[in-house]
Amino acid sequence: MDQALYVGEVVHQRFAPKRHRLAYRVFQTLLDLDAPQSLDRLRFFSRNHFNLFSFYDRDHGPDKADTASPLRERMTALLRRHGLYEPGDHLFLMAMPRVLGFVFNPISLYFAQAQDGSMRAVIYEVNNTFGDRHSYVLPVRVSEPHIRQSSDKRLHVSPFMDMDMAYRFDLTAPEERFVLQIRLNRAETPMLFAGFTAQRRTLDDAQLLRLFFVMPFLTLKVVLGIHWEALLLFAKGLRLKPKPPTQKSSVSAAS
Repeated sequence: MDQALYVGEVVHQRFAPKRHRLAYRVFQTLLDLDAPQSLDRLRFFSRNHFNLFSFYDRDHGPDKADTASPLRERMTALLRRHGLYEPGDHLFLMAMPRVLGFVFNPISLYFAQAQDGSMRAVIYEVNNTFGDRHSYVLPVRVSEPHIRQSSDKRLHVSPFMDMDMAYRFDLTAPEERFVLQIRLNRAETPMLFAGFTAQRRTLDDAQLLRLFFVMPFLTLKVVLGIHWEALLLFAKGLRLKPKPPTQKSSVSAAS
């Protein structure tokens, strides 16, 4: 893996209690957390400084209150606690950048890659619009083109869904193409499918400038889109579920 842009389409399909589908174009950055200086060559992308696009360490991490140390240190410490990091491993983050200082990432992915190139673990960092975050730390059992993982649902994300559900994750490591598929089930009943299919592009100033005009104010549109889709669901007859008591930051890990 190497730093890059991934441009593609996000699809959401709800199956119950009402059917509802949405699709929109987005792009994400795959950043090498072991080589932060590699971004210095870019004019339109900065780390921890305002720019057209930017990445701030404090926007991510398992504890929203702990932002003093670099993100890599916090994430490798989390992986070590669960026996999923060894010296020499490589850590990448896929997420949307800040656009003119604004960002909201419904989900960000960390890839812990062993020295031999195999995937050791994936961390799914999920944020809801209530300001809560949960990190799903999941080992990669079998290193193959398709990585399949699962976890019980731990964070109240959609206000129209209950908590007694489980995720099934299916992804390919980001190379020339990246595919992420997430299925949310209650027992064996499909409730929701979410997917992101994207093509790799070079992370350079020309591509960044082009994407800014093709998808202006991307991260703001994501937030507005979430609320617009909620209004459509409400119009279809769905009603809000009570939000359970939730920590601002939490972590779960598969054994």
